[in-house]
Amino acid sequence: MRLIALLVLLATAACAGLVQDVRSATAERNWALAEKLVADFQKQNGWTAEAILGQSWIARGAQAAGDWQRAMKEADRTRQLVNEALKKRKLDDEASLPLALGASIEVQGLSLAGQGQRTEAVALLQKEIKAWYATSIRTRLQKNLNLLTLEGKPAPALETKQFLGGSGPTLASLKGKPVILFFWAHWCGECKQQGPVLARLQEQHKDSGLVVLGPTQRYGYVAGGIDAPPAEELKYIAQIREQFYSSLKMAVPVSEENFKSWGCSTSPTLALIDRAGIVRLYHPGKMSYEELAPKVVALVKK
Repeated sequence: MRLIALLVLLATAACAGLVQDVRSATAERNWALAEKLVADFQKQNGWTAEAILGQSWIARGAQAAGDWQRAMKEADRTRQLVNEALKKRKLDDEASLPLALGASIEVQGLSLAGQGQRTEAVALLQKEIKAWYATSIRTRLQKNLNLLTLEGKPAPALETKQFLGGSGPTLASLKGKPVILFFWAHWCGECKQQGPVLARLQEQHKDSGLVVLGPTQRYGYVAGGIDAPPAEELKYIAQIREQFYSSLKMAVPVSEENFKSWGCSTSPTLALIDRAGIVRLYHPGKMSYEELAPKVVALVKK
């Protein structure tokens, strides 16, 4: 995990200029400029992983603009370039290549769904998750599949072999109670902003049986990005919990697998589970009190 995090950081720094310029161009729907930026970068550097990542952002920009035909074409182009690169290296040998591949698959899935082809989108994502299950993009692909399928379905089980500071409940044992899942990371600033919102809702609905579970995972480092063994990082996580989440009463299962199976490539990720164990909300990213409060009210009433 630590190696992947460092690779992501280095790759982001190396191609930040290209990606930012491409994003700016696609935001204005200036596709010719976006393509020129990538072409110029490629001419100087070859089809490096960074160049392919820049190409993937043309696909992402087109998808965001609802230009489905262009999005699919550029995503397919990205996939072809990734396939060529994979003849000489493994996907996770560097950070930019998995980011580019993940983006191309994400764009294809979202573009199919955007055109009303939800079944095809789900089938695509399920196929790709199987193909890339043992790589770093599994979590991202699962997130996109969950966005299309998870709400209204039984909540996937959580791995509960280890809890911060002791033991805690399983989801199955919480049947009959409304549950908020709050996937957080010790390094995550937006998670720290989300904590008080959840604590406020927990206090308001304490008589309803509302339960907050806060799954987290290790990343291989502590403050300042310093490498740390599992036991030391666990102590650091406990310190962060005490410092920033002391007002939030939550059991904290610690498991990397929970983040993969729930598709938590975005921190925080929130999920609401009703008394019957059905997911009523799946939301990557933080939510304001105003956004979340009515959904929690509806949850506790059901």
